Amino acid sequence: MKSTRLLIGVVLAALSLAPVLHALEKQPASAYRARRAALAARLDGGVAVLFAAPEPLLDFAPYRQDSNFFYLTGWNEPGAALMIVSPSGTLQKYQEILFLPTRDPRMEKYTGVKMDAATAGVEQATGVDAVEPMTTLPAELNKLVDANRRLTRMLWTQPDAQPAQALVRFNATTLGMDAAPATHDVTAPLTALRLVKDKSEIDLLKKASTASIVAQREMMRSVKPGVTERTIAGRMTAVWLEQGCERPSYAPIVGSGINSTTLHYAENARTIEAGDVVVVDAACEFSMYASDITRTVPASGHFTARQREIYDIVLGAQRAAIEAFVAGKSTINDRDRKDPNSLDTAAYNYINTHGKALDGAPLGKYWLHGLGHMLGIDVHDPGEYPAVLKPGMVFTIEPGVYVPEEKIGVRIECNFLVGSDGKLIDLDADLPHTADEVEAAMQAK
Repeated sequence: MKSTRLLIGVVLAALSLAPVLHALEKQPASAYRARRAALAARLDGGVAVLFAAPEPLLDFAPYRQDSNFFYLTGWNEPGAALMIVSPSGTLQKYQEILFLPTRDPRMEKYTGVKMDAATAGVEQATGVDAVEPMTTLPAELNKLVDANRRLTRMLWTQPDAQPAQALVRFNATTLGMDAAPATHDVTAPLTALRLVKDKSEIDLLKKASTASIVAQREMMRSVKPGVTERTIAGRMTAVWLEQGCERPSYAPIVGSGINSTTLHYAENARTIEAGDVVVVDAACEFSMYASDITRTVPASGHFTARQREIYDIVLGAQRAAIEAFVAGKSTINDRDRKDPNSLDTAAYNYINTHGKALDGAPLGKYWLHGLGHMLGIDVHDPGEYPAVLKPGMVFTIEPGVYVPEEKIGVRIECNFLVGSDGKLIDLDADLPHTADEVEAAMQAK
């Protein structure tokens, strides 16, 4: 009878927590554990402690987990910490512990039910070997360092996290040290790990692209003279939410007319006019993984001859970069645009040798930014540039030409995966690319 009551309690607890656990599409527990083990292998026998992102102060600022913490755990609640102990001979073995804060039943009436270390089935729900109360974190760290004093110089933390700094100072105090030792930046080894995506990450990136494509097609049907830029952003946002995405990847950019020539214009306050060209850089996150897509469309449904000329040059630059790609050799985001292995060089050379400005000068000076960036949990995933592109990496190719004196800005941005065979896979292949395809999509019902 007692065992039956216990089983019922576990089931009820799981049911009550279902909305929390399935708010995002979780990857397999084995994927998160493999990442934690990979990080441990890069800690040189040290200990890493990472903290979850804090709860936002304002009700209209939705919670978003710290990217590195989410990469390692898939945990999407504030107040948690993760400890990873790197094996070091006979001194210590691999350990992973998730620390959860004490529950606040009063606040849960507003926020919904949370888990803590005493929740039935918490280890299975989190996928971490051990789950303990947050109150035990200082004692666990003290115990490790006391057994191996070398660890005082081998602590890895997030450099900007206040809880991490406080923990290190308190740990030094518990050990009778006059001052806290310097720590290592845990984001450095994590940057290297996050560059190459595993299968479950790629699946989510594809879903983010698919949802973003649906919204971009809605944009193409909606752009017309008399419609505000903000209306277009709003319609795209509605589509993202309908597609199961939690938020835009970044502030949507809908720039019409002269606004199309401002790279990160985000006010979206202008009313679109006949004859405008409209740059729409807008995409969404699906379960924390980002898409980043830009398309340029004519407000009146058809490009003018000059708009089409510049559009075709930008598209040609993107294609030149794609054709130049060689896995393991090509680089992205080389601002000098001189390295023959750089895709930036291939795209820039195309722009600079096709078409002219009104004064007869080459168009190269009207390209204002790098060719692309890494993509993942963050829309600008961490990377050291210029980055050599290898299988499993996901990045953008986004050439652009911005001519203020003609009120013409054109950017075309797609997301690419380097396949296991070294070939590029366009994650946005189902979205119009050419000027003709864009015009046709604008007429679609």
